[in-house]
Amino acid sequence: MDVVLLTPIRLLADALLLCLQNLNDVTIVAQIDGISVLREVLIDRRADIVLIDITQGVDFGEVRSVATEWPELVLVALGLEEQRQEVIRCGRAGFSGYVPRHATIGNLHQAMMDAVAGRLACPGEISAGLMKALFRMLPATDEFGENAALTIRESDVLKLIGDGLSNKEIARELQLSVATVKHHVHGIFSKLNLTRRADAMRRVRDAPWIASSRVRPPSASFGGERAGEHIRLARLIRSQEAFDAGPDRRHDNKASSNVP
Repeated sequence: MDVVLLTPIRLLADALLLCLQNLNDVTIVAQIDGISVLREVLIDRRADIVLIDITQGVDFGEVRSVATEWPELVLVALGLEEQRQEVIRCGRAGFSGYVPRHATIGNLHQAMMDAVAGRLACPGEISAGLMKALFRMLPATDEFGENAALTIRESDVLKLIGDGLSNKEIARELQLSVATVKHHVHGIFSKLNLTRRADAMRRVRDAPWIASSRVRPPSASFGGERAGEHIRLARLIRSQEAFDAGPDRRHDNKASSNVP
């Protein structure tokens, strides 16, 4: 695992660095002291996981922005107070896992491996809190029904709309007729309940995963940011269920970890 370590406390950073360097499957690619530096590091270097010290305060909005921009990156919160609302808050910010304040280096290593594999180990009351939070956020109807799924071509068109291309430019890029592009745009607007091109651009910017045919997009009534919170909480709950179910279920969960 290629790891970025983020903490403003130099002593903690040095101690963690010494401990993690002794693990055969961990490579520290950067040691930084703030979220602002993290973006620069991620542009220049490959990383599998970022350990973020939250004990000194962290801008969760910035964390959410990083999680959205690098959706495959695994974020783990260090020093979390293991309380239901704090775990939910981390899930909404885009963290895939956490390490409580009483954890050992062994616990940290296990949490890192679990997070990369799409698993989460937490007390029963925490997972129950995640379920309740998910229930409160979901509307009564299924926002992820089959009718909302974009086709591969619609996903391609939506991504280019998000990049600001016109129908003619999209037609040239995808080697389609303008009439065909307009047909796809109409289908996209209908499935996502959109009326304006600017709304589509904003939706892709706020929730870039909807431009991928591998996932089902949320409806407009659910909202990009709230949909992101739903998906992150669903992942946390699903990984906890897999952890509780035992090794066989964990293997199945890992095999499907590429599907949100």
